[in-house]
Amino acid sequence: MDTQTPRASTNRRASSLATRLFVSATAWVVVILLITGIVLSSVYRSASERAFDRRLNLYLRTLVADVATPDDPPDHQMQSLGEPLFELPLSGWYWQVTRTDGDKPDIRASRSLWDKKLPKLEEQGNELTAAGIRIGYVDGPEGQTLRMVERPVDLGADGKFLVMVAGDASEIFEETRAFDYYLGGTFAALSIVLVLTTIFQVRFGLAPLKRISDSIADIRSGRAERLEGEFPVEIAPLARETNALIDANREIVERARTHVGNLAHAIKTPLSVIVNEASARSGDAFAEKVLEQTHVMRDQVAHHLERARIAARLTIIGTVTEIAPVIEALRRTMEKIHRDRGIVIEVEADAAAKFRGERQDVEEMVGNLVDNACKWAEQRVFIEVLVERAGAAMRAGGEGGPTLRIIVDDDGRGLSPDERAKVSRRGARLDESKPGSGLGLSIVIDLAALYGGSLTLGTAPIGGLRAELVLPGV
Repeated sequence: MDTQTPRASTNRRASSLATRLFVSATAWVVVILLITGIVLSSVYRSASERAFDRRLNLYLRTLVADVATPDDPPDHQMQSLGEPLFELPLSGWYWQVTRTDGDKPDIRASRSLWDKKLPKLEEQGNELTAAGIRIGYVDGPEGQTLRMVERPVDLGADGKFLVMVAGDASEIFEETRAFDYYLGGTFAALSIVLVLTTIFQVRFGLAPLKRISDSIADIRSGRAERLEGEFPVEIAPLARETNALIDANREIVERARTHVGNLAHAIKTPLSVIVNEASARSGDAFAEKVLEQTHVMRDQVAHHLERARIAARLTIIGTVTEIAPVIEALRRTMEKIHRDRGIVIEVEADAAAKFRGERQDVEEMVGNLVDNACKWAEQRVFIEVLVERAGAAMRAGGEGGPTLRIIVDDDGRGLSPDERAKVSRRGARLDESKPGSGLGLSIVIDLAALYGGSLTLGTAPIGGLRAELVLPGV
């Protein structure tokens, strides 16, 4: 039992509707936010590149204009382009103009480039755009990544030139990283808000199902008889059909009780006739045999009819009986019955003890045990009622919950293990001088088993027999 319980609990968690809704909603939130974050990061990077490219193109157009006017002093006009970084050695910002129509290329460059040269995008396979330029990333003189624009210029008789402007691409990368950082923080906060919202929606949406579950538990424990209250249109048919099932269950039980009662009356009359006829022939061996077997038949019929009646009552949902009043009533009754022997019955019962079943059934079970104890006791019978909460014990069938333990001790001679096994069998008796049919303990065992309980016999601390009855509690 212990090895199966954790697995069953895990299966219940895995099949939880609330868990499935929460996990699926959370998974979609994570996927959507992740995709959105990637798209936004890519869009922002593209926007940063376009802004950077516009800056490079501005310098490029200035250089092209200077190249197209060779009468002006080129070195003076092309050195800074209005940007001090072109003057700072190896600053990451460079320009280079290369004449490509001569035997030996004529190269002019910014002071920041020193004696280095910029690689050509054409040699890296970059194609010309519709604007007649090439754009891409290259490795700079100091190993840094550069964003570069390149444009071929054909001035006809004045020559052909390749104009290049490059800038440090770390600006693009740093801006993109900063955006990703703030975007990640924003999305993380948004994820937490969405998860909390999902939890609220799942709990709020499934609240009617929880209310139905609690109401059914109340019905099972006897605190209610039907599902009451208003339910959403999706849940209302479930509540309506559950109430109809409860009503049908009660009708079936009532019909079963009626049939059992009719059968009892139908059998008792022929048996009474047989007993009367056999009793009228006193001294006849055959009549005495018939009379003896008729008494056995009566006992057996009464036993099985009682079992059928109890089994019918067990199908009733929500019946609960307080134990303390039942025990007190039995104590008074048994003390009166055994008054001539001076039997003292002591009771120690938990006031909160409740039996999940009908009062008549627990009266019959405990009554048989107390009556048997009084018959065999010398002077004293002790009754104790204990309640073990959920987890302290598991009833037959694996259903957990409060367990009721009713212990009846007497100070009689007690029973050996073999005698205990014998009296537990139906109709077995150790002493024919004691009144009764011998079916008492077997009836208790059968009724307890029908309720998922048990009866065990042992040795009482006060010297006699201990009968311990275990039943489902509330």
